[in-house]
Amino acid sequence: MRERSELGVGLLLALIGILVLTDAFTMDVDIAQRGPVGPRTVPFAVGTGLLVVAALLTVDVLRGGRGEAEGGEDVDLAAPGDWRTVLLLAGVFLAFAVLIGPLGFPVAGALLFWGSAFALGSRHHHRDPLIAAVLAVVTYAVFDRLLGVPLPGGPLMGVLQ
Repeated sequence: MRERSELGVGLLLALIGILVLTDAFTMDVDIAQRGPVGPRTVPFAVGTGLLVVAALLTVDVLRGGRGEAEGGEDVDLAAPGDWRTVLLLAGVFLAFAVLIGPLGFPVAGALLFWGSAFALGSRHHHRDPLIAAVLAVVTYAVFDRLLGVPLPGGPLMGVLQ
């Protein structure tokens, strides 16, 4: 099976696709459903796409297809991973999960976007927070107003409405 290790990736994609579709089918959407496009649309598309890609990958591997080796990239495979960046990103995502309830999506999202940019190496200390705030407010408005998917507004709920 060493020659066909890509089958494990196909199996993993299929399992994730089944999980996403199961969650989509069991989702309670009475609150936010407006018209034919609702909160279930994207999970159905993603889950179906994952199953299709898993099936195509499996067929390709069984027909003798193989993934290319990593040697063509300009990466030193012997170098250790950048654990500082990984831990910073994990901390930013954990902080977002904790803060979205009390602070709302606009504030927690701005912290998520700014923290991710910082963790990935951006050092524009004046520009990044502004871009993050605008991106978070626009994302909130698109989901809350245009798509009808309610996101927690937090203390800014009265200001943003």
